[in-house]
Amino acid sequence: MPLSTQTTFKLNTGAEIPAVGLGTWQSKPGEVRAAVRAAIEAGYKHIDGAWIYGNEKEIGDELQDLFKEGKIKREELFYTSKLWNTFHKPADVARGVEESLKNTQLGYLDLLLIHWPLAWKSGEDKFPKEGDKWLFEEGVKFIDTWRELEKIVESGKVKAIGLSNFNAAQISELLKDAKIKPAVLQVELHPWLPQPALIRFLHENQIIPTAYSPFATGRGVLEDPTILEVAKKVNKPAANVILSWLVSKGIQVIPKSVTPERIKANFEIFDLPAEEIKKIDSITKRVRNGNLGNIFAEGDYADN
Repeated sequence: MPLSTQTTFKLNTGAEIPAVGLGTWQSKPGEVRAAVRAAIEAGYKHIDGAWIYGNEKEIGDELQDLFKEGKIKREELFYTSKLWNTFHKPADVARGVEESLKNTQLGYLDLLLIHWPLAWKSGEDKFPKEGDKWLFEEGVKFIDTWRELEKIVESGKVKAIGLSNFNAAQISELLKDAKIKPAVLQVELHPWLPQPALIRFLHENQIIPTAYSPFATGRGVLEDPTILEVAKKVNKPAANVILSWLVSKGIQVIPKSVTPERIKANFEIFDLPAEEIKKIDSITKRVRNGNLGNIFAEGDYADN
């Protein structure tokens, strides 16, 4: 499949998800509107958000303006949101979804992910702790949350549902009882954390992988000697090399930026020669950045 800015992947629902989307984590409310506008004007059709990011209202306001201006139609846009950990209790799931619907003003969500496999205590505290210990909802399993999301899909308020930060064992457990198969798994993926076994598992189960933090944190991976060698050979920026490497593996990407020039540049993916893909595959350095509450120190969350 020749890669281009209009490359899409087919979800197991039959819908198409754009291969490149705009990530909005840590995009400040004062910056995110301009970032969304720059992305849509550059040709993006996928915006990735989440309730916990605290900027969905601004994203929604900007999208409404863009709809009115005719820059994009609602049916052309793919919007992803995420259900936060404090909304896992079955009685709270619908409220969590409604919060994102109200903030984005979109009428429906194209994709909603369970943000983390962590059922934190319900309430106003977004990060509930007692001393150094996280507070959990006793007896709430992620299948309980999933069943509520399945009902919301039936209502039409959400078109597809998926997962974020789950591992293969957890997904396998969910698949045993799920009526609706997860459409997407969003996890940290980049040349320093490629997780090949997990990617194989996802493709075998018709689940699209999405890479968040595709450049890792900071500029480290963008300055990896192998990445720079490949970038020089193909005469492309390191960022585009990494994104194209991921997309070539059937992985959807959501690079975050608030700089219009970089947003536009990140959209330009291309076909990497097979030998250059192999070079990047050979990188052995391993770094994980996303580690909420140090959960990956626990055996249940080990790399797949």
